[in-house]
Amino acid sequence: MADTTTQWIKVAEEPRALSFNAEQIAVVNIQGQSYCIGRYKDQLFGFAYRCPHAAVPLSEGYIDNHGNVVCPLHFYKFSLLNGRNVSGEGYYLKTWPVACRPDGVYLGLPPEQSAKEQC
Repeated sequence: MADTTTQWIKVAEEPRALSFNAEQIAVVNIQGQSYCIGRYKDQLFGFAYRCPHAAVPLSEGYIDNHGNVVCPLHFYKFSLLNGRNVSGEGYYLKTWPVACRPDGVYLGLPPEQSAKEQC
């Protein structure tokens, strides 16, 4: 049965084509909207470009040794697995699945979000 809850959007031909910074975060743009792809222990994770607290670019943060993206402004930490704020402030980071397939790297977005981006 096909997955109708996720729209898979190709963001790169292969993982090596993503421009990861020294902190293992790459930024991809889909129809004018930026998203982050983080690499942790050879796995890729999709998450929001901006921190849910202060809206600073998370691409300027880093991924810690526990698999959390750390905001560069206030050092709030968010799990790459589920977006949960693990440093205790109560915010949630939007996260999306990333799939590596033989024909490329895909970011899985909800259909309603993908439709908004096409407008």
